Amino acid sequence: MKRLFLIGYMGCGKTTTGKRIAEKYGLDFIDLDNYIETRFFKTVSELFKERGEEEFRKMERHMLEEVALFEDVIISTGGGAACFFDNMEMMNECGDTVYLKASAEDLFAYLRTAKQDRPLLRDKTDEEMLAYIKDSLSKREPFYSKAKYTMDSRDMSDKLFDQLLK
Repeated sequence: MKRLFLIGYMGCGKTTTGKRIAEKYGLDFIDLDNYIETRFFKTVSELFKERGEEEFRKMERHMLEEVALFEDVIISTGGGAACFFDNMEMMNECGDTVYLKASAEDLFAYLRTAKQDRPLLRDKTDEEMLAYIKDSLSKREPFYSKAKYTMDSRDMSDKLFDQLLK
């Protein structure tokens, strides 16, 4: 039974990496945000807007508990999922956690082209967005650092995954 959680800031490559690794090892892949959208028939942006962040985080926790029971799966969490409640502790108990670490500058370079899809970034100027990423990344780092493994998001080798999923 394999269960691997990919955590990290939005835009660090969790979904792209998760899909690739799941396909390579014949595992199922779940993007937690997509899972939530499918269950509630609304986008994460719509849920954020309608219910607010606090209510969204409760929904996210419930869905995380659900997918944490699945077997032979790679789970890509939302960027904030690791930072609320005792989500990191729960994921570490249920499987292996890998933090895809990226610099604020690398995240900004990627996210500025997709900020309309990100409710927390949508209305920010480039300067405000970079400042926001730096600030929130520093606040989230203590949670992300609880992962069992850390991997540079620019490292596209499968070495760590080969060790974890043999």
